[in-house]
Amino acid sequence: MKNLKKLPNLILTLLILLSALTSCEKDDGNSTINDPQENIPDTFSEYFGSEISRNFLGTVIDKNHNPIEGATITIGGETAMTDSNGVFIINDATVNQRFGYVKAEKAGYIHGSRSIVPSNGTNKVTIMLLEETVVGTVISGSSETVTSADGSSVSFDGNFIKEDGTAYSGSVDVIMHHLDPADEDMPMQMPGMLYAENEGGAERMLQTLGMLAVELRGSGGEDLNLAEGSTSEIKIPVDASLMSIAPATIPLWYFDEANGYWKEEGQATLEGNMYVGTVSHFSFWNCDIPAEAITLCLTATDEDNTALANMAVSITSTTFGTTYGYTNENGEVCGYVPSNESLVLNVYSYDLCGDAPLYTETVGPFTMDSSITIIVPDNPDVIQETVVGTFNTCSGDAVTDGYVQIGYGTQVFTDAVTNGNFEINLLRCSDNVTFSVEASDFVNLQSTDSISYTFSSPITNIGTITACNTITEFIQYTIDDGDSVLFTDNISTSFYINGDMIPRLSISSYSNNQQFGFYFQFRLNDNPPYTGEYTVTGFNDAIGFGSESQELPFFGDDPNNDVTSYITNFGDVGEYIDVNFSGNFMGLDGNLHSVVGVIHTLRNE
Repeated sequence: MKNLKKLPNLILTLLILLSALTSCEKDDGNSTINDPQENIPDTFSEYFGSEISRNFLGTVIDKNHNPIEGATITIGGETAMTDSNGVFIINDATVNQRFGYVKAEKAGYIHGSRSIVPSNGTNKVTIMLLEETVVGTVISGSSETVTSADGSSVSFDGNFIKEDGTAYSGSVDVIMHHLDPADEDMPMQMPGMLYAENEGGAERMLQTLGMLAVELRGSGGEDLNLAEGSTSEIKIPVDASLMSIAPATIPLWYFDEANGYWKEEGQATLEGNMYVGTVSHFSFWNCDIPAEAITLCLTATDEDNTALANMAVSITSTTFGTTYGYTNENGEVCGYVPSNESLVLNVYSYDLCGDAPLYTETVGPFTMDSSITIIVPDNPDVIQETVVGTFNTCSGDAVTDGYVQIGYGTQVFTDAVTNGNFEINLLRCSDNVTFSVEASDFVNLQSTDSISYTFSSPITNIGTITACNTITEFIQYTIDDGDSVLFTDNISTSFYINGDMIPRLSISSYSNNQQFGFYFQFRLNDNPPYTGEYTVTGFNDAIGFGSESQELPFFGDDPNNDVTSYITNFGDVGEYIDVNFSGNFMGLDGNLHSVVGVIHTLRNE
């Protein structure tokens, strides 16, 4: 799963995003004045609540949605590195009840981060790192302006300092990115979340009309900033879709990278389609309208009180736009929303299933931090699925620190594995039954291939998967929830058509002494692509067997056998053929047994 399209699917905390603005009052210059009745703590961190321990699982990607390997992740005093899928896991990280801060760093990219309201389950985040793209170069001692292709610009008076406060002389590379609220990727690109401390020390949520990230580098690669007493003029474009609600003046906010939230400092004036302001240092700068906010935690269940995981949830304010998030394995999502307003809540499935919400409800107004539960009624157009299985190391032990990824359409769902077992819940469209699975073992740095499966509603047991980079093909099955049987050697996979003109697929594997093996034969559909569902009805269709004492007739012609197989991928010679099978069969002992298995082999002919 190297290219992670639509990765907002993995964000399980509300990302405050301006995606639909219906109206907004113009700023009268008093928007940041605190209500005398408002209770403001002595220090801003008192808003965060007590320290707690929470688990985190996240993904770091680039602007093309490709994973970034080797990024350093920091949460409090805990650190981790992203793997080849861009994934990191940090358990028992120390955060606060109302605030957690995740930082991501990688050479060649400007620093990224995500702030969240931690939930009780696994907190999933996605961070998109922006490359250190040099837009222009200026020389100390001279006044110059750097302008990017979209019209955003920064003017300099020529005075710069190093991190230690000493004066810098020489060339200065200007790294700059404009973040547009109309871009659906902006919530992943921006640092923290749209949560801020205003000039009066009160907490606010923000409605952004645009951001500008600026970093300065000396000729030796050292970090630079503006000298004390120097200022720069910044210009931030306003998207045409937002011009009708853009106030004449708007507060400016900079991102405090040490603490993980925005701070108010100065204001900008609208000139044409640009906000123009003056700043005295560089970081991310943000043009935002502030609002009083509370934290809202929502739990989504179905009519049977089963938690609905991986659901997209939106909350819309008539004056403040829309916030989005995705439910975790407990069906929970938390974030900041405007206080003292009625809000429209929508629950969606995925892009693959259309844009219509599955459920709509008006909630609020809320005057304090709140938790609510919603019941999403059954919908005939989507089906609730549970995918379960066991994830083992290459040596056959349970994986204790890893993850499993399910790919469905353009969505990728990632769940942590701590005891070898996994259970992933999602909704699927009724006309799309194929998904893929890939898993990684963090401790041993081993992973599985991406293997295709077919849903068997409502629970799909994919059996045991093994993280072993040295294994290129395998046959694996489990009978009656017993120990997994694994074949990795002497596997032969052939496609042939005999004189009867019937296409067949043969897959076999034997131990070196030929005493125990596996044989699988399919009578295929008459025409390619040969993928689909196959139900064995007779001996000539398919059979599996071993030694006399270990015969496995779960594809035999006994009328009690109802093993169904799915060919989910049928490659050319040298490419993979994927088969998964499950059902019941009559054993030689006269008892009915269950079987679940998967075949992932390279086609030989």
